[in-house]
Amino acid sequence: MTVKRVLLDCDPGLDDALALLLAHGDTELDLVAVTTVGGNVALENTTRNALQLREYLGFTTVPVAAGAAGPAKGEARNAAHVHGDGGLGDVELPLPTLAPVDVHAVDIIIDALRAAPGEIHLVAIGPLTNIALALAKEPRIVEWAASFVIMGGSYTRGNTTPAAEFNIYADPEAAATVFAAGWEVVMVGLDLTLQALVTDSIRERMLQLGPLGRDLVVPLATYWSDPEDPDWVGQAVHDVCAVAYVAHPELFTCARARVEVETAGTFTAGMTVTDFRSNTPNSLVPIALDVEAFWDYVLESYATVARQLSARHQLSTPQLDG
Repeated sequence: MTVKRVLLDCDPGLDDALALLLAHGDTELDLVAVTTVGGNVALENTTRNALQLREYLGFTTVPVAAGAAGPAKGEARNAAHVHGDGGLGDVELPLPTLAPVDVHAVDIIIDALRAAPGEIHLVAIGPLTNIALALAKEPRIVEWAASFVIMGGSYTRGNTTPAAEFNIYADPEAAATVFAAGWEVVMVGLDLTLQALVTDSIRERMLQLGPLGRDLVVPLATYWSDPEDPDWVGQAVHDVCAVAYVAHPELFTCARARVEVETAGTFTAGMTVTDFRSNTPNSLVPIALDVEAFWDYVLESYATVARQLSARHQLSTPQLDG
């Protein structure tokens, strides 16, 4: 069994939390660090959420480091209307007892990749501010990362504006820097992630996970709904798709493209302009998902964590004599 090492830069966030759960639950992934960025909610909340999830799910040896609170240019934007004021919807987890490491996320990213060149897959599922800052400080991370996968962008639509997906819109200058850095960006965008929907049947399968499903997975995966969408069938697990790509790229049909980020357009700021006919591609763009196999993989990984939590709970329960 070949284990893939993953560093996850995130802004938890409903689907970020589900992506963390996948990265922890897949026994063929080794989560080496979690770095946080302001995005879905403020940095203090994304960091607290990562710390709470770390202790609740049981990956307490994995370092968590806080990063940028917002973009270097322009105002900080959030998506609290989607994720709830705290970021995890209605889920309430115990306050963390362990602190983040006293190192900036940018330095964690650089140091981890430098120490193991070609071994760590860098996955960014929030605004790309931390990644752009890391590139500015140490451009060689482009060479050191085993791969670089983002959840962000799209080639047909936006979800924050008609043109722009939230993670790119939140810091388009950072995104432009990242796409121009000289590595291949795997852009897991909305066109792909909107194929990974929590339908009623998937919700029922999630409930079969027991307390983990009832108390965490289903509340996270069903918190948001769009009352203006007449065809609504379920919430998309956007960020889960990026982690799943690292683990099982064979589940994704992809095409190479040149992606440029619009930073100045009055109506198009944050748009990922995607040219599949370019002779100078800089990105690999997943366009189709094996939905059935995806959910089989994700839910089996979640079941691994459910079993771990059940065993941990039983061990922590006093046994009565007699």
